[in-house]
Amino acid sequence: NFFPPVPTASDETWQSLVLEAKGAVLVEFWAPWCGPCRMAHPVVAELSRQYAGKAKFYKLNTDDSPSTATKYGIRSIPTIIIFVDGVKRDAIIGAVPKTTLTATIEKLL
Repeated sequence: NFFPPVPTASDETWQSLVLEAKGAVLVEFWAPWCGPCRMAHPVVAELSRQYAGKAKFYKLNTDDSPSTATKYGIRSIPTIIIFVDGVKRDAIIGAVPKTTLTATIEKLL
């Protein structure tokens, strides 16, 4: 039951990976010291497999990439933001059940 790791986005790759991407991109903002983030990781990894080919998934470490986190007003983590064609469409704050994320993704696809 191993999920491949979700690739990392950073301040440097944000423009090309997220803003210039076509279609849906889900980004999990997290940090290594964040307990609830550890609960969110496997859910995001599972969804990335479930939606392979339909949406792209990335994780952004807010400690490593503070300017992107600041730009989107990330105050509490985990925060998951879903972009469509480079535009922020929805944000989910906190570790939420998979069903909540699935419902949000489905309405944006």
